[in-house]
Amino acid sequence: MPELPDVTVYVEAIAARIVGEPLVKMRLASPFVLRTVKPSPAQFEGLRVTEVRRIGKRIVLALEPEKGGGKAAGSEPLFIVVHLMIAGRFRFLAAGAKIPGKVGLAAFDFPSGALVLTEVSKKKRASIHLVEGEAALAAIDRGGIEVFTAKLSEFREALTRENHTLKRSLTDPRLFSGIGNAYSDEILHRARLSPVRLTSQLEEGEIARLFEATKATLIAWTDRLRAETGTKFPEKVTAFREEMAVHGRYGKPCPVCGGTVQRIVYAENETNYCPRCQTGGKLLMDRSLSRLLKDDWPKTVDELEERRASRE
Repeated sequence: MPELPDVTVYVEAIAARIVGEPLVKMRLASPFVLRTVKPSPAQFEGLRVTEVRRIGKRIVLALEPEKGGGKAAGSEPLFIVVHLMIAGRFRFLAAGAKIPGKVGLAAFDFPSGALVLTEVSKKKRASIHLVEGEAALAAIDRGGIEVFTAKLSEFREALTRENHTLKRSLTDPRLFSGIGNAYSDEILHRARLSPVRLTSQLEEGEIARLFEATKATLIAWTDRLRAETGTKFPEKVTAFREEMAVHGRYGKPCPVCGGTVQRIVYAENETNYCPRCQTGGKLLMDRSLSRLLKDDWPKTVDELEERRASRE
């Protein structure tokens, strides 16, 4: 799922192409992608885009409430809110371009080109919400703080509001905005903290370290993706990048200590971590494997490596 760095670069690239332009037409290839009934897509046609912004992992196109140059008294601005979910992606194609078959969900036509929404997945989870007014838009916001602008005290309050694991807290949109599975792994590795450490157990110095690691990780990756994209439209939007320290790198060496990156698998996700850097060498129990292996489950990374060596 695209997270804060990728979504930020998307927002900047889309804004550079369509702010100030009128929406000529909204085309929906899949009837299920639109999750709202009112306002209707027709109400957006001819309105000028005033801003593109981010709310959590959602991308918002703001349109001014006017048609034909005259603003109706008491009218509200309109918003197109797109949630890409796991497999949703944007393309910017030539004006009037055909929506790609199978993967195409919708297209927003502008004089400069077509902003096309696609989803390479059988499970169609990406969504579009059409919203009228700032109050209705605010209701979509899950309430998580923006780490870039937050103070340490605000970060501490959000982190310790509920007693959960660090992984769960960082990815909770009610607590932190825009952080998901991939960058939470990178943040915790940079902070040298276990993903299953409980927030109630953190000392003040560890909270401060996590705060700085969160900002530094998100800033570094946003800057990296901006540099990679340049003036082009983002095309390589993925949660798995070779340059990452631990996320998606199970079985590969940690770039800091050289140890083997491990994982915890749950549902459709997995958490990646370095035992030597983050858990004092202790292996975290994978729910499915630990139930299967029981007492044979290795307790430390040294024990794991000894077992592997004995099989070679």
